[in-house]
Amino acid sequence: MAKVLCVLYDDPTDGYPTSYARDDLPPIGHYPGGQTAPTPEATDFTPGHLLGSVSGELGLRHFLERAGHTLVVTSDKDGDGSVFDRELPDADVVISQPFWPAYLTADRIATARNLKLAITAGIGSDHVDLDAAIAHGVTVAEVTYSNSISVAEHVVMMTLSLVRNYLPAHQVVLDGGWNIADCVTRSYDLEGMHVGTVAAGRIGLAVLRRLAPFDVKLHYTDRHRLPREVEEELGLTFHPTTADMVPHCDVVTINAPLHPDTEGLFGDELLATMKRGAYLINTARARIADRDAIDRALRDGRLAGYAGDVWYPQPAPADHPWRTMPHHGMTPHISGSSLSAQARYAAGTREILESWLTGRPIREEYLIVDGGALAGAGAHSYSVTT
Repeated sequence: MAKVLCVLYDDPTDGYPTSYARDDLPPIGHYPGGQTAPTPEATDFTPGHLLGSVSGELGLRHFLERAGHTLVVTSDKDGDGSVFDRELPDADVVISQPFWPAYLTADRIATARNLKLAITAGIGSDHVDLDAAIAHGVTVAEVTYSNSISVAEHVVMMTLSLVRNYLPAHQVVLDGGWNIADCVTRSYDLEGMHVGTVAAGRIGLAVLRRLAPFDVKLHYTDRHRLPREVEEELGLTFHPTTADMVPHCDVVTINAPLHPDTEGLFGDELLATMKRGAYLINTARARIADRDAIDRALRDGRLAGYAGDVWYPQPAPADHPWRTMPHHGMTPHISGSSLSAQARYAAGTREILESWLTGRPIREEYLIVDGGALAGAGAHSYSVTT
């Protein structure tokens, strides 16, 4: 029997919901490109309910305990003596979310003598030390594509919010004011702007498709160039590197995974090459951007705005400069954890567990590390230092 250790974020401050704003979710059977949505044998949750918090348990308890397995769910993952660290040594499976990551460092993996599978409930497995997972024979899997469109929608929302100066204008209303000049002196139209994405995988391409109707000029860079017909359909301009692309763009959105080639990419040097007054959107990973360089670029006017929902560490401390820097539109890490997305990544987590517990192969597109090497989606998206 397996012990499954699941790390999820805390319940709402006023308690686990007893009702919801909507009664149902639109059914999503396939993603763009044809990949099917998760197909577990069964589920024990109601789509549209809060599944990613501790009480939601990703809908897994009945399924696992009925089969004789042990499920431990906690939000306590950091600090000396955390529940996560106490329960980890004999855990067979660890489940974590990018929004509340349990960092599976090399030291933690070394102490987890039984660990065989690390599942990301969502997408983005950089909270797992992939070198250590490879060395210790730990399979790493994530629910690929489950919340890619959710994140792409968040990128579009943040882009418009910054360019149109929405958040400060909304604050004027909340404060009882009506000074139109205060609202519009930083408000522009997105129409005609040059928008570029760093990486054009599932999320980046979805962002490009959603922004095309705004009559913008679209740019991208990626180590895997898109097919010519896609470039022609969307009117895309390809750039070999991020450094080549960003000087041309009014808006840059980061949609790349965190790996050695992208860590610290947006530092003082690269930011200095961007247009004065450009906007930067980062829903990928915080460490792709230099924390203090972003703060400086906003304060000296190089950037007109920065928005994203990824931080390091997560949760971010109260004194993190991104909480107080000017002209930002930050959110906690929520872009991929809408109730719609939760239904898909909970179902995908169960599908992965069903496969692993019965000895069946895990879907190739869900794999990041398997058999002591990068595999599946991981071989396409990540690089390691071993």
